[in-house]
Amino acid sequence: MRQVSPKLVPFLEQFNATVAKMLEAGFAPNATNAREGLANLTKGFVTEPREVAIVQDDLAFAEGYNVPVRIYNPAPEKELPVLIYYHGGGHMAGSVTVYDPICRRMALATQHIVVAPEYRLAPENPYPAGEEDAYAVLLGVWDTLNRREMKYKKELSIAGDSAGGALCTAVASRAQYDFNLHIKKQAIIYPCVDYTMTVSEKSYHENAVGYLLHTAKCAWYFDNYIKRGACRKDASPYFKDFTDGLPETLVITAEFCPLRDEGKLYYEKVKEAGVRAEHMHFDDMPHTFMNLENLVKEECEQVYARFAEFLNS
Repeated sequence: MRQVSPKLVPFLEQFNATVAKMLEAGFAPNATNAREGLANLTKGFVTEPREVAIVQDDLAFAEGYNVPVRIYNPAPEKELPVLIYYHGGGHMAGSVTVYDPICRRMALATQHIVVAPEYRLAPENPYPAGEEDAYAVLLGVWDTLNRREMKYKKELSIAGDSAGGALCTAVASRAQYDFNLHIKKQAIIYPCVDYTMTVSEKSYHENAVGYLLHTAKCAWYFDNYIKRGACRKDASPYFKDFTDGLPETLVITAEFCPLRDEGKLYYEKVKEAGVRAEHMHFDDMPHTFMNLENLVKEECEQVYARFAEFLNS
């Protein structure tokens, strides 16, 4: 029998009651309140400070748009590998500032230099702007670190959650055919890989309401990200090529997440392509649980530990 973690039941009950009242009062979603919602959630539940030796802002230079990045270096005296972390938020919300505590934890846990891109968001900048920014940072990260005169090991991996996981899979797909770019590994948490919403029908149905991310909210995010004229199937990483040129992959899924099934299916397609792939599933967690750390510390620590093990193996 499926049962969400008792640690989250009071929070979810309060959250669902609040949403119901807001809807009754005429609440209408928009980019501003989506961004405020994720920012307030993360600020309220990821609160324990983490000191990182160097935290600096810079740019990844690219044609047309220079992408702001924040660099987290936990051990500047060492030559550490590099991890680009793309934040979540449905391609509409989230930011480097919102994800700052999560990126700090990621840098310390994995002992990687974490580079966090401030990729452009929809609806102001719909697909493919965010994906172009994500790829530009992959191409420009070494120049950025060189300008900072940072020591590093020229070994590049990528990671992200939700929409950030989608960006990982999108750029990993493109990089299969870019012989000037090598991604060692990708580690993704409850990723979105199908904007057509056809491969996850069971999990979209089972987790439609009640577990923080609603199925209708997924559809709303996608409507804002994939504007008219763009093909949702072509934009979806799940429907792109899967070759042995993909990086080794870790996929983390959550039972009470509308995106659960497509994450599992993506993992299986990577493995079928002949690439090493691992899957970690939380049978009592919802989408976005990494932003609820104070309520589920043990589960979050398990994710950071698994990332460290996978990226450093």
